[in-house]
Amino acid sequence: MEAAASTEKEPETGPPTADGDVEMGNVTAAAGDTSEDEDSKLQSDIQAQLAAETQDSAAAQPSNSTSEETSQTGLVVSEATDHDSAKSYEVPPNIARIRQEMFELRQPIELSLEEYNLYWPFIDNVWVKQRSSTTRDKTATSDYYCCRQRKQPARRNEEKAQGQPYPEGRRRQRAVREGPVCGFQIKVVKTEGTFASVTISRQTNCSASHSHDLDHMDKVKRNSGLLSFIKQEAEKAYIPASILAKFREDPDALAAIGGRFLTGVDVRNICAKWRAANPNAELKTHQGYLFQNGIGVYKVGSRPARPGAAQITPQPKITLTSHAPDALAFPSFSLEFLQPYLPTREENRKFPHVTLTYAQSMDGKISLAPGVQTVLSGPESKLMTHYLRSRHDAILIGVGTALADNPGLNCRLEGAGGYGGLGKMWQPRPVIVDPTGRWPINPECRILKTALAGKGKAPWVVVSPCANISADRILLLKKHGGDFLRISEFNPSWRLQWSTIFGALAAEGINSIMVEGGGVVLSELLNPEYEDFVDSVIVTVAPTYLGRGGVGVAPDSKRDEYGKPKVSLKPKEPKWHALGQDVIMCSKVRVPPPPPPILPGIEDAALGLSGE
Repeated sequence: MEAAASTEKEPETGPPTADGDVEMGNVTAAAGDTSEDEDSKLQSDIQAQLAAETQDSAAAQPSNSTSEETSQTGLVVSEATDHDSAKSYEVPPNIARIRQEMFELRQPIELSLEEYNLYWPFIDNVWVKQRSSTTRDKTATSDYYCCRQRKQPARRNEEKAQGQPYPEGRRRQRAVREGPVCGFQIKVVKTEGTFASVTISRQTNCSASHSHDLDHMDKVKRNSGLLSFIKQEAEKAYIPASILAKFREDPDALAAIGGRFLTGVDVRNICAKWRAANPNAELKTHQGYLFQNGIGVYKVGSRPARPGAAQITPQPKITLTSHAPDALAFPSFSLEFLQPYLPTREENRKFPHVTLTYAQSMDGKISLAPGVQTVLSGPESKLMTHYLRSRHDAILIGVGTALADNPGLNCRLEGAGGYGGLGKMWQPRPVIVDPTGRWPINPECRILKTALAGKGKAPWVVVSPCANISADRILLLKKHGGDFLRISEFNPSWRLQWSTIFGALAAEGINSIMVEGGGVVLSELLNPEYEDFVDSVIVTVAPTYLGRGGVGVAPDSKRDEYGKPKVSLKPKEPKWHALGQDVIMCSKVRVPPPPPPILPGIEDAALGLSGE
């Protein structure tokens, strides 16, 4: 971006380094100067800079300038009276939290092109682009980035440095970048077409997290979004000290956009380029600030406003709340007990992490009767359910649940996509298992209306080859961003084979699945033959009885070799946790594979079995 480029070439500082970083001969962004020292340097430099740049235009200044605004050199810096002077720079919504999410990138983030163009400039200081690739049909472009801290910059070759032209024999001062080496890498996939979008994800075979925090990167390099705000003020002919003072009026907003370590040097770099192209421009300070030679820029707090002038209003604080009426507050209570049972990044998994989760009564029922929607969870358990949705890539239900409940299948926590978050962040992909195509897709379906409102993703519908799906239904689902997945493999009971379903979802990039219902789907997956596919079970037990007519969840009965009844399934590592009026039971089903064995020869030698 142009704003970023303007800081990489300062007059009399020499050429940029190999990776695009520029460091000043007297001050560097990572030097850690105090605000007082930096401000004093800024004020002394302003006088010389402004005097040199405006000697030719000093005589053309208005005659009604106050005497305190006129320096001994004849320089006049007037106070702005226009409405733009009192305006704050427009901070994108929830910028602090979104920058942190895009920095940590715990899970892939899908967003629109507009959201990408809005938020990416405020995090681009973290990344260095390595390479790009484009699909053959030119519909998708993949950009690969690594963290700027991937390696410590080496000193420039002395012979090469001597060959570089520097004005007046000055030498470029090169400071070693501070901080740890980081191996975090990301991939940005831009898809064009009707459903244009951008997906940001962590690359495989790289560090699981950064070795530093976001503040460190803000100290090392300024992001182009912040610099674009400075450029906007510079193009209005505001002097650097006034711009810096205006930005520091609200330190919370400045820190939110990555400007915690903003210095006068950064501001002067932007202003110098514009001033060189506009030497005769009339300089000014923001409304409420004055410039005086020997003092610099200072704020006049008690000065009465001129007639018709806009009043200075403080910038509102950054908020992380959502204006959606159906938004749920993020849980204030601890959910740490869930962590051992949630998806993790396991490399080379053939199938996704599968979590079975449902609410039941004291007598083991999930609804009062077949096809009857029944609310069992308390308010705390409801928040937990939406938190679980945010931690999975997909949420799966059977067609019976879709017909009975007409669910939205989204995450409504504040901070999720559509609820103050970025793009489709925290939103799982709804998956409906509908072998015969019974689900009546229409624009009034809650799940489609949710996707259309940007509060969730459109569903994928798993069907069999014999399902009769009309062209209108296919087009309607695709229009909302959904699709049909046809599965052709069946189990001995002529039902779709779960291994094929999970494999197809894994091929589509789904790494974790939360199965919520209904009773038929849950009961089938609890059978022992699916132990290798189900990782964990999280059950909410509500303090109520639904009666014998209710719908229950239970695997098929099993018998031993003698024909006697035996336990169908015994989960491992069960934990019980009280949550509000409910009790949560967490357990594991799948046994993780053992670590790869040591080479046989080395193992035998260690055990003294070499045969000697």
